[in-house]
Amino acid sequence: MIKNVTANINGKELHVETGRVACESNGAVVVTMGETVLLVTVVSTDEVREGIEFLPLTVDFQEMSYAAGKIPGNFWRRDMGRPSEKETLTSRLIDRPLRPLFPEGYHFETQVIASVLSFDKENDPDPLGILGASAALAVSDIPFEGPVGSVRVGRVDGEFIAFPTLDEQEKSDINLIVAGTKTAVVMVEGDGKFVSEDDMLEAIFFGHKSLQPIIDMQMELKEAAGKEKRQFLPPEKDEQLREKVAAVGEPLIREVLSYPEKKVRQKKRSEAIDYIVESLKEEYEDRGREIRDVVYDLENRFARHMILKEGRRIDGRSFNEVRPIECLVGVLPRVHGSALFTRGETQALALTTLGTESDEQKIESIYGDSYRKFTFHYNFPPFSVGEAKRLGAPGRREIGHGALARRALLSVLLEKEDFPYAVRVVSEILESNGSSSMASVCGGSLSLMDAGVPLKDPVAGVAMGLILEGDDVAILTDIIGDEDHFGDMDFKVTGTRYGITALQMDIKVDGLGKEIMGMALYQAKEARMHILDEMDKALSQSRPEISKYAPRITVINIRPEKIRDVIGPGGKTIRYLTVTTGTQINIDDDGKVVIASTESEGTEKAIKMIQDIVKEAEIGKLYLGKVSKTVDFGAFVEIMPGSEGLVHISQLANERVRKVTDVLKEGDEVLVKVIDIDSDGKIRLSRKAALGSTLDDT
Repeated sequence: MIKNVTANINGKELHVETGRVACESNGAVVVTMGETVLLVTVVSTDEVREGIEFLPLTVDFQEMSYAAGKIPGNFWRRDMGRPSEKETLTSRLIDRPLRPLFPEGYHFETQVIASVLSFDKENDPDPLGILGASAALAVSDIPFEGPVGSVRVGRVDGEFIAFPTLDEQEKSDINLIVAGTKTAVVMVEGDGKFVSEDDMLEAIFFGHKSLQPIIDMQMELKEAAGKEKRQFLPPEKDEQLREKVAAVGEPLIREVLSYPEKKVRQKKRSEAIDYIVESLKEEYEDRGREIRDVVYDLENRFARHMILKEGRRIDGRSFNEVRPIECLVGVLPRVHGSALFTRGETQALALTTLGTESDEQKIESIYGDSYRKFTFHYNFPPFSVGEAKRLGAPGRREIGHGALARRALLSVLLEKEDFPYAVRVVSEILESNGSSSMASVCGGSLSLMDAGVPLKDPVAGVAMGLILEGDDVAILTDIIGDEDHFGDMDFKVTGTRYGITALQMDIKVDGLGKEIMGMALYQAKEARMHILDEMDKALSQSRPEISKYAPRITVINIRPEKIRDVIGPGGKTIRYLTVTTGTQINIDDDGKVVIASTESEGTEKAIKMIQDIVKEAEIGKLYLGKVSKTVDFGAFVEIMPGSEGLVHISQLANERVRKVTDVLKEGDEVLVKVIDIDSDGKIRLSRKAALGSTLDDT
């Protein structure tokens, strides 16, 4: 049965259809806004693979090249291979609000595929992907406690906009994806240009209000075309086992939570679990894994009780206290900029490298080809959490953390016209116990300043947590790993002293109100100011000069008509220039020439050679040129590279010249004077007018 539902948001018609295509899937919808069209499908298996103790949910977002009328640029000319960074980030955006809404204990392998089939270069497909995934789950037989709505929020000229176009996003000082249920915000991802806490809070709840029609249309679609949900009963909890584990292990578990150091706590936890399993071995011989799960549940319960009822955290800090911070800059001698940022048991080594325009990252996507001046890469080696694992390509988590750090810092970088360098920051996580992405932001800011990159202001970030039970609320600053695990919110906020630059929030509870979220934002601001104070002790502003090991970039301008002279036939001239001077040279279509070199000598030499090439003849000026060719009526003399003029036979000498070669031969050097330049740029020279003169006479 084909069913359509429609909603009007911000003057735009949003259309969702089910029942026409992909009918073999458990649920499928086609989402349309303008001429942007997505197909979103969901399939869930009927059996649980052996050994699966979690929700194996996979989300894949695909930007198909044909959607924008493009042919892929790879060798095979097809959409294939590793997802782009943008596709990976959007897949994460879809996954995060969906995952908490599957019933506890649902361990059936589930896959969501969102494919952009048509893109009008106006309506952004990202929030439509979240909507489509929720709608596909809503009409399917898969148990799902949704639906979820989503909307992108922008602000142009002080006015909030739902689903801003791509052009409006460029003008916006706020750019958020907000996802939520009927009653609560469940996810926020985005950035801002030094936005206040109050304005950011208003943007979030404007988004939540704007997505209500999207929730309603999904409920309507589910009512009209939804399949009957499959029967699923979560595994019953063995209360008798829980009681026995608690009787044996409660003192041990409470002791585990008394150790503030992560490594010690992990060791004591492992010992406690082994003791509890051994104690119950006779009665529960083959249920070691189940016993371990019960121990973790009890530990979470005790930890939450300790925070809410006893007012203390695992590591003894107050709720709004940031762990001890150490900041070191210039820690590596040859890299362009470096910083070691340590906060408690989380440590990031951030490295900055400066390059030229040729080092910019080319991005190919359905949005069009572009070049990225600033890149941020986040690496999470296994030793950072005391593990031994195979090293491989960065996963979705690493890509997501790098993208968050990039957004956090992007607002404080100068425009390309003011700082023409390509900039790359790499964060190597050396130790991790809570928000290594925020440590990467802090370390990245210090590293950029150490490299001499001019920043508008330093940037810091902090991760906030929440424990919420009934009327009891605890907002936690700078959460550690265990607090993230058993908490109800992971809220990362970055910014300068003047406002927020990026944030990311995932909420695991239903019904988080505006007041609590506002409290969390202001508590994060207090922590951010403290962290910035600590960073200032190491380096409060960018160094006055870039690293001596970084390329020096000089920009000169030439007339666009002269570009081909500098490049030369087949690039011969510019290759000669770069080899001779040891520089990198890039030329824009508007005549801007960017010269990069680590040696000022090479730069000066390149500038002089380019200026000689583009130099134009002046009437009345003397030049020492070389005869390039003789003809019956005169001689052609090259007075500058690529620029030559004619000395007519009548201008060779004061006396009458019968034959040009009696005076000049090819290869001769001769002093000549420019006597005329016509409208076509042809130069007339005179040897006769230069007789008795020297170059100094000009």
